[in-house]
Amino acid sequence: MNIALIAHNVKKELMVQFCIAYSGILKNHNICATDTTGRLVSEATGLEITRFLGSQGGGERIASKIACNEIDMVLFFRDPITAKPDEPNDMTILRVCDGHDIPIATNMATAELLIHGLERGDLDWRLYK
Repeated sequence: MNIALIAHNVKKELMVQFCIAYSGILKNHNICATDTTGRLVSEATGLEITRFLGSQGGGERIASKIACNEIDMVLFFRDPITAKPDEPNDMTILRVCDGHDIPIATNMATAELLIHGLERGDLDWRLYK
């Protein structure tokens, strides 16, 4: 499976901790991420991660890959409280996931559901899309 990781600044440490906890599952998949998130996760876990430029296009690259059916799952740890200048890009990612039936988690609770589903094979239907 191809998994994309995105985290707002205040959620980056949470993403790192999540990926440390589930590195045993994640290591069996292809992972891409926005630049800083990918670097932090890779340094903490040793996972091989394809990184895209963060605030200068990483989200757009991931959205494009979703639209081209090259991403199977998105873990997007968002900060719902603080307004961000790139918030329209965030909405694009959410819309393109919805439009292409890509499972997306926007917080720890849904991320854990998806990662356990991934481990059980619940997302194997993506392999045949």
